[in-house]
Amino acid sequence: MNTQEITIRVTTEAARVYQTASEQDRRKLDLLLSLQLMETSQPAHSLRQLMEEASEEAQARGLTPEILAEILDER
Repeated sequence: MNTQEITIRVTTEAARVYQTASEQDRRKLDLLLSLQLMETSQPAHSLRQLMEEASEEAQARGLTPEILAEILDER
């Protein structure tokens, strides 16, 4: 898979969570964001559908609610 680095604006808290995440968790977050961005290019999907599909895809690739909670709770 080819990747390219981009810059996005997020809240200070979101940036801190990402910066303090493990390399494995960062890869999962990168994938989740990439999936969400790709899905936005398909106008037939509602935002709710997009979120549900991204969630299903992330879960299929190993991102569990517990892992996500750990990522978000790291402080």
